[in-house]
Amino acid sequence: MSTQTFAEKIAHAQDFLPINGTDYIEFYVGNAKQAAHYYKTAFGFQSLAYAGPETGVRDRASYVLQQGKIRLVLTTGLKSEGTITEHVKKHGDGVKILALWVDDAYSAFEETTKRGAKPYLSPVTKTDEYGEVRMSGIYTYGETVHMFIERKNYSGLFMPGYVAYKSDYNPSETGLLYIDHCVGNVGWNRMNETVKWYEEVMGFVNILSFDDKQINTEYSALMSKVMSNGNGFSKFPINEPAEGKKKSQIEEYLEFYEGEGVQHIAVATKDILATVKDLKARGVEFLSAPPEAYYNMMPQRVGEIDEEIAQLKELGILVDCDEEGYLLQIFTKPVEDRPTLFFEIIQRKGAQSFGAGNFKALFESLEREQELRGNL
Repeated sequence: MSTQTFAEKIAHAQDFLPINGTDYIEFYVGNAKQAAHYYKTAFGFQSLAYAGPETGVRDRASYVLQQGKIRLVLTTGLKSEGTITEHVKKHGDGVKILALWVDDAYSAFEETTKRGAKPYLSPVTKTDEYGEVRMSGIYTYGETVHMFIERKNYSGLFMPGYVAYKSDYNPSETGLLYIDHCVGNVGWNRMNETVKWYEEVMGFVNILSFDDKQINTEYSALMSKVMSNGNGFSKFPINEPAEGKKKSQIEEYLEFYEGEGVQHIAVATKDILATVKDLKARGVEFLSAPPEAYYNMMPQRVGEIDEEIAQLKELGILVDCDEEGYLLQIFTKPVEDRPTLFFEIIQRKGAQSFGAGNFKALFESLEREQELRGNL
């Protein structure tokens, strides 16, 4: 087992594509106005910007929400034909764009495409009275896209083409701070190919690997590798299914999403107890809690922690540790009817890992949900 810290591992990443973090995540959805209401009500996101027919856009409507450093863009097509509507028809509501904040969007496009990336958007500069945003984009797994966003010369709300999204309905925030990581599900025998793509095209490094011997239950298994850029601000774990007695949650996702895509978005908080209590009070549904034995073994498994175990047990929050500290995490149920996209709420107290010690408990909870849907 490697004794390197995560900081030492990511130091091996290449520097040709400096990334400052996640700029925004764009969902293609069936009804953006209602989706925006849901994310404001349930998760505490705030109204930020809007683009649509009123701003001269004829084929779509987009609502931009923000909380902490997290920006969500919810986009719906306005006609029965078109790329957005076709995407929703095939995949249901899901993530289309993982936008990365970069220093130079033109250079990012040149560096990645010459290394084999498939172009999505050739470099373009958008301007208004607040300055300019330069952007470009490439495809990653499935129909998912990485957009490169350069906004150092822009002082507006979001980007040119958008106006302020004003609403009399503004629920309070829930303590969500930033995107910790985004997990992608790929098809059978596609994980290593996707990992190689991130290494060669994006200059990322594989900082953590799990095989089906580590991530399994009585019924199912998966394999996963975590990819990170050089400063650790962008982390993309990649999952693929593995053989098991029954259908894994990855297979269920691939079946209902009808392809590869973003499985879950992990959002950070500095007080997971308060955040989860608030989210539950707003109607956010979480996976069922692990059995009592999980919490009885917690002191021996993770050592001393600041939180009261009884409170963690009441809320169903999981805890894991590594050489650098511990983390607390909990997973929502899918946020739409298709059993695809869900969210993770995470609080890190030193730990830079991804909760490997919780995988068995998490999988068993997921399998209980799958069984209810008749998909196990």
